[in-house]
Amino acid sequence: MEKRGFKETLKGWISLSRPPFHTVGLLPFILGSFLAWKMTGFFSATVFALGVFAVILILLATYHAGEYFDHEEDKISKNLFNSMFAGGSGIIPLGIVSREVPLWTGIIAFMLAAVIGIILQFILKTGPYTLLLGCLGAFPGFFYSTKPIRLVERGVGEYFIGFCYGWLPVASGFYLQVGYIDPIIHSMALPIGLSIFNVILLNEFPDYIADVSVGKKNLLVRLGKKKGEVLYISMSVLAWITMFFSIIAGVPVKAIYLYLPILILSAAVIYMMLKKMHENPKILEIMCGLNIAVNLGTTATYIFAYM
Repeated sequence: MEKRGFKETLKGWISLSRPPFHTVGLLPFILGSFLAWKMTGFFSATVFALGVFAVILILLATYHAGEYFDHEEDKISKNLFNSMFAGGSGIIPLGIVSREVPLWTGIIAFMLAAVIGIILQFILKTGPYTLLLGCLGAFPGFFYSTKPIRLVERGVGEYFIGFCYGWLPVASGFYLQVGYIDPIIHSMALPIGLSIFNVILLNEFPDYIADVSVGKKNLLVRLGKKKGEVLYISMSVLAWITMFFSIIAGVPVKAIYLYLPILILSAAVIYMMLKKMHENPKILEIMCGLNIAVNLGTTATYIFAYM
């Protein structure tokens, strides 16, 4: 019984940290680091390892703070439909971890990330903007759900996510290695940022009833589902356009062929939305999964294009 209890607790802690959702933050950072090596021939394994650890800590701080401050609506959402893309991890309502724990672990993760930032800037000399780049990710992430700032309820949280999971990790991965940001980074970050914006937006659809019931005024609640659908489709098409513009800006042409399956997958999700298939909770969960694949595939397209 003790052994099974330990396994359940360990599984609960892993679920609380939501490791699959770390990929959307880590892969763009890996892309930036990889590009720095491909363009300059320089790569520091120590800087890369510390950078990855800092990104993980910032993600942990973000997700754990969300588990604490979104507790009420997450519980309602899980009771309505237990989706892996909505209602948080669901660990706190099960009693595996007390509600106060993720708040403190989030704060600790935030502080540890700050320590790594200090080491990178002042000991490893990665550049004068290292801490600034870290703060641009850590503060919006931690305060996305954290009161009193709570960006998710101000109608701008989703846009911050697009920035923090789009341009920022790619630029940071590049900057930490070589001390500057190549202009090509800006054009590459746009489709990545737009696709992760859509991940957040679509993930708000399963939570819609729960969010409305507790007065959580995120972007989808403010717009309503119909306008939310239009925004999702518009952002998807804009992501396609900016991907092709990045090729004009200097990304290897073979990215077009690598991106084609991702474009088709994105178009399939749009088709499902136009057919109102997302009104079926089970199909909506599939769409959310495909949506994340579009984001990861967009980032991976750039990595393979430079290989």
